[in-house]
Amino acid sequence: MDIEGFARRTLVDHDEESVQKSLQDKILEFKDINPEQASQMAQAVLDEVKCTLKIEEHPDESLKRLIKYPKSGIGMGQMGVGSRGAGDFFVHRQIAQIVKSSHTNAFINPTAQDDGGVVKATAGADEVYITTAVDGIHSRLSEYPFLGGFHVARASMRDVCVMGSQPVALLSDLHLADDGEVAKLFDYTAGVCAVSELTGVPLVAGSTLRVGGDMVLGDRLVSAVGSVGISPHPPTARKRAEAGDIILLTEGSGGGTITTTALYHGLFDVVWETMDISFIEASEAILNAGLLPKVHAMTDVTNGGLRGDAHEISQTTGLGLAFSEEEIRKLVNPKVLEMLESLDIDHLGVSVDSLMIIAPEDIAIEVEKAVSSAGVQIGRIGEVDNTGTPRLLTESGGEQELRPLFREAAYTKIKKIVGDLHPEDFEEMKHKVERSALEAIAKKDEVVARIKEKHENQ
Repeated sequence: MDIEGFARRTLVDHDEESVQKSLQDKILEFKDINPEQASQMAQAVLDEVKCTLKIEEHPDESLKRLIKYPKSGIGMGQMGVGSRGAGDFFVHRQIAQIVKSSHTNAFINPTAQDDGGVVKATAGADEVYITTAVDGIHSRLSEYPFLGGFHVARASMRDVCVMGSQPVALLSDLHLADDGEVAKLFDYTAGVCAVSELTGVPLVAGSTLRVGGDMVLGDRLVSAVGSVGISPHPPTARKRAEAGDIILLTEGSGGGTITTTALYHGLFDVVWETMDISFIEASEAILNAGLLPKVHAMTDVTNGGLRGDAHEISQTTGLGLAFSEEEIRKLVNPKVLEMLESLDIDHLGVSVDSLMIIAPEDIAIEVEKAVSSAGVQIGRIGEVDNTGTPRLLTESGGEQELRPLFREAAYTKIKKIVGDLHPEDFEEMKHKVERSALEAIAKKDEVVARIKEKHENQ
């Protein structure tokens, strides 16, 4: 529980004495301390929050803009951020626009909506492409830190691999709430290091902090793993896909999402199906065969499932993609597919952690040979065309457009309650969110200009 956030919200409509008493009671729910200590903590929180609220009375408008942030009035859950659907994709495009406005030089930046970012550097007489990616632990794996660490490390490396880069280092950023069991830190790190050991990619640095310091009660674990990769050739960005290319897919057995689905439905045997590094093995096989410079694009079937990836590739390239439903089904781990179907979860709308490769016919043949020789199942699931629309060719002979849902397919009971339908006011929500992003850019520009001016006058 965020006690600072609670204080900020409740002070708006309630008197300080009642807020202090309510906050004291909530602290006692989490802390094994006496009421007097809890009362002192509650009062300290209120005193600090009240100090920050005094910014509203400050006469310097530029200082107020610096300290406060432009609000959209739209909440994360309301917009579907993090739920890998249309709302999430829209918000990430706004983030990409803020990055683009900084006018810094990157070979691939977030505007490409790719899995990782790339910069080009010079090493002696040679050019090298450095890829970086970061992924956060699945929010429902806080109580299962080893699984969370394993899957987030693998996901981060996966994002480097699909850019055609060789992973060379891992970074870990770990945050555990104030009442969290310290052993969670160790179990999580062991999960990250299991992937490190299996792949030979070292964990070289990290940070360990509390979630919200003293202001967040509970034992929630949140973390991220970053990966760094290098390559002597340009990355396999999605924008390189061409009409006539073949679409290949490796077998997917899932990661954090499938693990979460299994755990929260009591289907524990499925968890072991997710514990492998076949995705990385497939990527390395393509790299070692010297095929990466000839592959047009690679991506992982994660954010929003195949629906999300097909939409992003089509949006980025302007091309169409035709997928065979029958061939896709063959490349979802049988136990995972059985679980998803038994729970009425759309396997096209969740992360199954397959590797999707887009390449010309002759290169596709070589990729199939290389990946198969590494012991990873791979097959053809479709082709790229000029229609401009991603489509699913169904087993019944029909055809349907592949569109991302507002949120990825609901894979837990709580997600089914929240739902995945577009809100009726989605366009209005998008307008408000876009406006707040533009205000953030304006704020950034103002701050940069003032710092530059101060520097020039020194």
